[in-house]
Amino acid sequence: MAALDSGASAGRRWLIWSIPALIFLIGFLHRAAPGVIAKELMQAFAITGTVVGLLSAMYFYAYAGFMVPGGVLIDSVGPRWVVAGGGAVMGVGSLAMGLAGSPAILFVGRLLVGLGAAVTFTGALKIAANWFPRSQFGMMSAVTATVGVLGALVGSAPLAALAAAVSWRGALLIIGAATLAGALLCAAIVRDRPGRAEDAPPGASLRDVLRGTLQVLGNPHTWPPFLCFFFLYAAMGNLFLWSVPFLRDVYGLTTTTAALYASVPSVALLVSAPLTGYLSDRVLRRRKLPYIVLTAAQFLVWFMFLLTLGTLPLSGVCLLFVLLGAVGGAFVLTWPLGAEVNPPELAGSAVAVTNLGGFVGAALTQGPLGAVLDAGWTGALIEGARMYPVASYRGAFALCALFVLLAGLISLLLTETRGENVYHRLRPAGTPTGSARPRAQGPP
Repeated sequence: MAALDSGASAGRRWLIWSIPALIFLIGFLHRAAPGVIAKELMQAFAITGTVVGLLSAMYFYAYAGFMVPGGVLIDSVGPRWVVAGGGAVMGVGSLAMGLAGSPAILFVGRLLVGLGAAVTFTGALKIAANWFPRSQFGMMSAVTATVGVLGALVGSAPLAALAAAVSWRGALLIIGAATLAGALLCAAIVRDRPGRAEDAPPGASLRDVLRGTLQVLGNPHTWPPFLCFFFLYAAMGNLFLWSVPFLRDVYGLTTTTAALYASVPSVALLVSAPLTGYLSDRVLRRRKLPYIVLTAAQFLVWFMFLLTLGTLPLSGVCLLFVLLGAVGGAFVLTWPLGAEVNPPELAGSAVAVTNLGGFVGAALTQGPLGAVLDAGWTGALIEGARMYPVASYRGAFALCALFVLLAGLISLLLTETRGENVYHRLRPAGTPTGSARPRAQGPP
């Protein structure tokens, strides 16, 4: 297996993985950004909560639309150039948003950001699969996901502070320049696998990988993790989008202070996400059981949040945010669950298809939740931006709780893999093992 090449030292493995992971971090920062600068966007372009929701969702539409084709490219072309190209597109999109003179340009820039970000997570995981032992894939999935959580953390209070210092436009221009620099580093330093290029095993053709992707889509065991992530990330993505406006409107906080409180779930996830992956891989040796337990616990926290909405002191809200992050680590098991029920040689495609669920969920729900807020708006404005009452937020967050409940019910249909690839046991007798040629790289 390539990842065990003796020439690939631990330090080199981590260096090669860290660059696409950094680009993924910036992509995740962009997911959280509209919530932090929502007030400034409403002021600058005279837009409503529905439009802010649609702007945020534009990222997820692009991300979801290109995720599967991006996985196909990663499996056929290799992650190095695909991630570098994605970073360049994301950087251009961020610059376009910072320079936007109209909502149309703002939406185009957001679309480019989502398009470029679509390949970053799958690419970072593919690098991890190629460079690290297969037994560490669950852990590396969790660590990579934790990098994304760190991006959400950077996209909260630090982004709010940067926007306060240089304006929201200046912040987006700085982020765009940093993304372009990351893309250049990826092209210059990252390699698809250990060893010399001429020694690498031949990859599958684009036609083979497309055929294999259809096989992943046709596998009924792919869909429970897809749907679980659809509903879990629909809830979490909307929390990231609307928690800063909620804390500003209901508790009278400044944007920077509200962003600091809103970052609490991300801080908790920095611990819970890798811990969940470690416990699943090394202690419990289970995927389904922790997923069910953590998702059920997440629904209970959402339910408590709804019951006390607007009545708890800030310390109580902070505690509930900590709990949401602490039990929110179930999502890191989504990708191993999707990969381990599909052929090992279709690693990038299986992860991309499974990951697609979360972004379709966020894309389809952020605009409607913004419309729920607008429906309850009483006409109050703060410096030209809409101020929503508690009742509006209760209606929007009730939908988030419903999403988590649905994820918990669907998690009962997950296939328990015990951390091993079980595709050979799941496929009907006589079914070929895969349409793409077998390759050494890829998660189990």
